[in-house]
Amino acid sequence: MNAAYAYAMVLLTVTLTVYGQFVIKWQALRAGPLPLETRDQAIFLLKLLLNPWVLSALLAAFLASIAWMLAMTKLDISRAFPLTALTFICVVVGGAIFFKEPLTLMKIVGVALLALGILATSQG
Repeated sequence: MNAAYAYAMVLLTVTLTVYGQFVIKWQALRAGPLPLETRDQAIFLLKLLLNPWVLSALLAAFLASIAWMLAMTKLDISRAFPLTALTFICVVVGGAIFFKEPLTLMKIVGVALLALGILATSQG
């Protein structure tokens, strides 16, 4: 495996992780509020866990772990792991686009700092 393939596996890890986060958020919103009673909460969670979309998100998490293991066979963790911060950037931007979550000045500053951190750590 060459370095380009290893970096592709890191990006696949990020992509699958972001997919899973968006799907779980989407399906949790569709399921409605968490019930108050413990028994009803258990049923609520069981229904979510059996939801095909949620199952696809769990599968994505598993596949992301495999992609990460492949990347780790070639890359230094100190170089590869900071790239996983792209997950945070994608989730903040995607949350604003897909879920109409507010994109505040502080979130924009945070995303910019994450991007700078990714650039800085990828140089070393």
